[in-house]
Amino acid sequence: MIRVTVWNEFLHEKVHEEVKAVYPDGIHQAIASGITGDGVEVRTATLEQPEHGLTEEVLANTDVLIWWGHMGHDKVDDAIVKRVQDRVLAGMGLIVLHSGHFSKIFKVLMGTGCDLKWREAGEKERIWVVNPAHPIAAGLPEHFTIESEEMYGEHFDIPAPDELVFISWFEGGEVFRSGCTFYRGQGKIFYFRPGHETYPTYYNPQVLQVIRNGVQWAAPSQTAAPIRGNHQPLEPIKAK
Repeated sequence: MIRVTVWNEFLHEKVHEEVKAVYPDGIHQAIASGITGDGVEVRTATLEQPEHGLTEEVLANTDVLIWWGHMGHDKVDDAIVKRVQDRVLAGMGLIVLHSGHFSKIFKVLMGTGCDLKWREAGEKERIWVVNPAHPIAAGLPEHFTIESEEMYGEHFDIPAPDELVFISWFEGGEVFRSGCTFYRGQGKIFYFRPGHETYPTYYNPQVLQVIRNGVQWAAPSQTAAPIRGNHQPLEPIKAK
């Protein structure tokens, strides 16, 4: 059983009627409903809960954390960011969605500004699979289309991804590295671009398939934890 926590600010849905109309129960609930299935146990957490819903106990019982944020990046407590970072380095998977590229946790794990071009014009996005052998691309066609989305364009200020799974083309002409994986410590990170709050992207079956695949990929590998620091020799060392 993979234990997933879907984290969302849950702010837009409370103050913007156009967002509430698309996600009346919150983006987190739409994602949770879309990825729940055999072998996956899902809970949700939001910004305004105590400790942002990410207590030590919750994180200790989370194999993969999914993160959606936008208007409340600065409201996330630095101590919670450090707590999540430590868990990722210890092996917890992290999936960062859409505007989560500017979240504190993504920026600290990337070590860069994570800025990009953007435009909100309800334009077509075509997502191309550029690594068809990757498990995150399992079950997908060569490309799929989202009819209305916010544009993100290059240059995306991130380190070179360890693996590039998807690129996006937009109706206005831009392209974007929209599916990137990274390894940090024992943890695996997947950034996936689609998901602007005013569009019903998280009801799209292919978008949900990507997130489901991402959960399977990002789950802890269950390998032995590395031992660091001063270390006794495994074999006798001949005196010189």
